[in-house]
Amino acid sequence: MKNNLRRLRHSKNLTQDKLCKELKKLGLYIDRTTYAKYETGKRNISCTTLCILADYFETSIDYILNRP
Repeated sequence: MKNNLRRLRHSKNLTQDKLCKELKKLGLYIDRTTYAKYETGKRNISCTTLCILADYFETSIDYILNRP
């Protein structure tokens, strides 16, 4: 999951901070350190957050989770 989140963020040329600001516009309030932990695999991601990220990046939850 962590590599896919980083890849998706880089595909939109966003820093972690800028991404968190974009997500706030969608009603998802996470700070940069929390998001960084998602990318490093040090924190589990909630289903709600996962759904919002999939919608934002226009991809599937399976892709983010690295499921075939």
